[in-house]
Amino acid sequence: MMKNLYISIILLFTGTVFVQAGNPERAGQAGATQLLINSWARSSGMNGMNYGSGNGIEALGTNPAGLATTRRTELVFAHNRWLVGSDIGINSFGFSQGLKKAGVIGLFVNAFDMGEFERTTPDNPDGGLGTFKPIIMNMGVAYAKKFTDHIYVGATVKVVHEAIPDASATGVAFDAGVQYRTNFGKTDSLHSDRLKIGITIRNIGTNMSFTGDGLKYRAALNGNNFTSQLERSTASYEMPSQLCMGLSYDFHFAQSIRLTALGSFISNSFSYDQFAGGVELSFKELLFLRYSLRYEKGVLSEADTRNAFSGHAMGATVEIPFKSGKNYISHVGIDYSYRSTYFFSGTHSIGIRIDL
Repeated sequence: MMKNLYISIILLFTGTVFVQAGNPERAGQAGATQLLINSWARSSGMNGMNYGSGNGIEALGTNPAGLATTRRTELVFAHNRWLVGSDIGINSFGFSQGLKKAGVIGLFVNAFDMGEFERTTPDNPDGGLGTFKPIIMNMGVAYAKKFTDHIYVGATVKVVHEAIPDASATGVAFDAGVQYRTNFGKTDSLHSDRLKIGITIRNIGTNMSFTGDGLKYRAALNGNNFTSQLERSTASYEMPSQLCMGLSYDFHFAQSIRLTALGSFISNSFSYDQFAGGVELSFKELLFLRYSLRYEKGVLSEADTRNAFSGHAMGATVEIPFKSGKNYISHVGIDYSYRSTYFFSGTHSIGIRIDL
């Protein structure tokens, strides 16, 4: 009964988002678009499309239901050189903790380094007043649980904060998702859960607008000789909501090689809908190679695209096992991904994952 209730809630929310999704005429009207950036080095090698097969803390960038696969404790650190040439860096940290039968909790922080900007005012448009650094940060807490042998459910609450000197905006967003994992009729106990299906809604949240002393000014009203303090009103903006669906299937060759084929569909409220496909090749679950293509209208042509990215992504992971207790093996994973772009020199991501 509880399982059916959770699934019904997810489908209700996804239906609401789908009604208004895929509207390219609204492009540029959303804010907080950094919520669309997958800053994790492992899943970004698949263009963030592993909605059915995402695992651990990195699943918070795709489908929070995958957080439920955490066994005990997981730590992830990642650094992005975002659109190389723009001098933007993204540092990410994630932590998840299994609570045995009570589920899994997780938290993450994404901090954006935008570099320094010259401080100016209406009276000093050429600067000379020093520099400042914009602040862009996403933080979140998540909970996920495995309800049956095949059904995983998860949700994330995120706080979005953006600030410049004397002005800032803060909002709250919500993600929720379901994963269904099954062996699809196979009885091979060595290779379980070949078929994985996921559906998630992302970035359903409050409107945001900037407030602060930086928006205030003094002016004379109605020809009076004294001035009053006034505040400029700012327009509010919505968050870039999405409906994402994906599936994957594992093909096993002998006992050491796995080839996973993935496909996904992303319905965007403020841009073109997207389709993605890719493969992951694993050798003994210690070395992983990935490639994917994320397609939207015009993306294959630099002249027609509205996106800095060309759609291609690739990545690799090396897992290093070590003994962390009697009859228990933990892993340290080193991840790398590259996403190609038209207008910059690509995006590079590197990360370290510790599975205790």
